[in-house]
Amino acid sequence: MSSSAMTDLIARLGGPGPRPAERPAFLVVGADGHAGHIEAFARLRRREFVQRQGLFAADDADAYDGAPHTRVLVALSATGEVLGGVRLHPEGDPAAGWWRGSRLVCERSARAARGQVGAALVAAACAEAVTAGALRFDAHVQGARADFFARLGWIAVRSLQVAGTDHLLMRWPIDRFELLAGETKAPLGPLLAGLLDDPGGFGADDGVPVPGSSLIAATDAILPAMVDRDPEWAGWCGMLVTAHDLSAMGAAPVGALDAIAARDAAHARRIVEGLRAGSRAFGLPVLGGHTQLGTPGALSVTGLGSTSEPVRAAGGKPGDALTLTADIEGGWRPGYHGRQWDSTSRRPRFELAAMLSAVGRARPRAAKDVSMAGIVGTAGMLAESSGCGAELDVASIPRPAAASLADWLTCFPGFAMLTADRPGAPPLAAGPATGALCGELVQRPGVRLRWPDGELTEALAGPVTGIPSREDVQR
Repeated sequence: MSSSAMTDLIARLGGPGPRPAERPAFLVVGADGHAGHIEAFARLRRREFVQRQGLFAADDADAYDGAPHTRVLVALSATGEVLGGVRLHPEGDPAAGWWRGSRLVCERSARAARGQVGAALVAAACAEAVTAGALRFDAHVQGARADFFARLGWIAVRSLQVAGTDHLLMRWPIDRFELLAGETKAPLGPLLAGLLDDPGGFGADDGVPVPGSSLIAATDAILPAMVDRDPEWAGWCGMLVTAHDLSAMGAAPVGALDAIAARDAAHARRIVEGLRAGSRAFGLPVLGGHTQLGTPGALSVTGLGSTSEPVRAAGGKPGDALTLTADIEGGWRPGYHGRQWDSTSRRPRFELAAMLSAVGRARPRAAKDVSMAGIVGTAGMLAESSGCGAELDVASIPRPAAASLADWLTCFPGFAMLTADRPGAPPLAAGPATGALCGELVQRPGVRLRWPDGELTEALAGPVTGIPSREDVQR
């Protein structure tokens, strides 16, 4: 990373970056595979932590040094001298999202630039951790350095002892979930205020009862970019998300209506092929619709299902157990790595039917289909509509071996259903899908992640959509 880019990053992270005319003449680079840089970093560490501070008797090396997933960053002067370094490493499984930074050190003779070098190394470590899929990034910081880290945006968690010396556990706040919720769901409450005629508590649900009938209606639109680039997949997904929205309400499929816009007949034909395949797979016959040619690509599907007792997202309450039931087989859809997990296109119809009918047969207190907001965002919406918050146990969330936790919690997962029910209620009987108790609804709003060491980190600070909750509607 160049000094210019690093300065800009420091400024975004809240650090004391220099003015443009004073940009330091150094680069922060990865030292992996460069023995000379690693050795220079080790010398700086020994000089500081062993000889000067006396934190270690002979050497500060530990099991993280040379571990397969440890990453080392160093700051290099214009002449190639190592001015400082830092390392970061996962705690346990590198795909599980918990990383820690350590051994931050700077060359003491370069006093004028020490603050800039240190800030740049910390900023680079934060960026590297996020790139590696970190959802939690900690550091054990000496008390004398706590203010420096706080100025860079780090949060003090608690005191602890390291090598017989007072330290603070500090944490870099990672906003992956807040950004996704902000992009996909946060505007909905203000945007839709006053539009919905029936404030009966279904505003945050995947579908809504049709007045005077046992029908449930649900509608979805597919991203235009997908319709243009991958029309067969867009058609399949149009049927998939509609069938899953009806499933989350406990409704049996009745039929669907589609609205297609396409550049020409050839483009429309490819969309229809995906719709036809999805209709057969999900048992959702297309009853009619509308097709328009000579326009940019677009697709929406409205589904109808049947149930006399819809399962609401707003049915949960504090103390209820949260369960994720997900199909963790399959793989990333080509072209959508880290964003769309495809398990459904490989399933025969009877296996898909077993998953889609699971909520209707089990009738939990609350259910919500996981879609664009990801698992964490969907948990937040379910909790929000029930007037409470949620805590998720990251070690208990069913996850494909080929997906990092960060990607899995923010992707569109194919089939995944979040349900809330009384503690001890049996899991959904959902055919090949994997179900596990992975959290609970709690009084405090927002969503927090519980880690194997018992720590809680904030994923979402408060409501996701701003759509009135069950309690708000009843008032």
